[in-house]
Amino acid sequence: MAKGVQTGLMQATEIARQSDLRQSSNGVRYTAFGENNLESAALDRIVQAVPASIAASLGRKAYYFVPLALIERPSVGAEGAGEALAEPFASSVLHGDEDPLIATTYTAELSDRAICHRNVRLTGKDDGVDGVFISTRLLADRFALAFEFFINVGHAFVDVAGIPESFSELAWKQALADVRGETSLDAWESRGLALVKDGREDGKPHVDEKARNEFIEAAFSDAVAIYQLSLAIDFDYAELRERDYPLLAPQALADRLRLVARLFPPNAGYEFAVRYRRRNT
Repeated sequence: MAKGVQTGLMQATEIARQSDLRQSSNGVRYTAFGENNLESAALDRIVQAVPASIAASLGRKAYYFVPLALIERPSVGAEGAGEALAEPFASSVLHGDEDPLIATTYTAELSDRAICHRNVRLTGKDDGVDGVFISTRLLADRFALAFEFFINVGHAFVDVAGIPESFSELAWKQALADVRGETSLDAWESRGLALVKDGREDGKPHVDEKARNEFIEAAFSDAVAIYQLSLAIDFDYAELRERDYPLLAPQALADRLRLVARLFPPNAGYEFAVRYRRRNT
């Protein structure tokens, strides 16, 4: 433990052993550890935005907000590894994806070796818990941090509860209508693969069911994440823009979000609203 404090590096399981998890009013378990520059009230607001009906499926999850969750041990001689990293990594035991290293303080060198989150199967005090270690210092602001958390929640919910048929029908109807854009690169690419144009005589594309299912899963996880983000933070839809794909048309997204809001109503103290901005003429 002393060496971990001195080097600023600790294994994820050790952080779990030293941490006291809090349970939000919606049932989500979480804690903050290390020099993560998080205001407790802001973090609480983000975590409590998860609707209770979604949080009920997260019983095996625990969220650890840490400065930096590192990728694998740097390769010898890798650019940027440097002498500053060599000793701390050599003094720690890393078992593949089972027990990654966590930086309890921030440095530019360590940030180059970090990833947005790491999933860790925890044993001992938190036996049977899936720990999600989220890099707070790698994410630029509260918007990015909240979205990273909500994306994790969205995928975890789908893994347990699946996808409502009503959402599957809506998303696929939009795909068949060739509505512009999507909500993530995964949704965009799988949607493109789902409708295969192979020169049939009738000119109609046939459906690749595997890609169709992947598209609907990605679209639903995205919609759940964006919906929760809208509960926690006021933001402009354009802030989600990526270079690799066009954003889903606003009206189509609004239809998805309204459906998600009906399925998973906001907790007390949170409000869902879609507001349109008029273009200047």
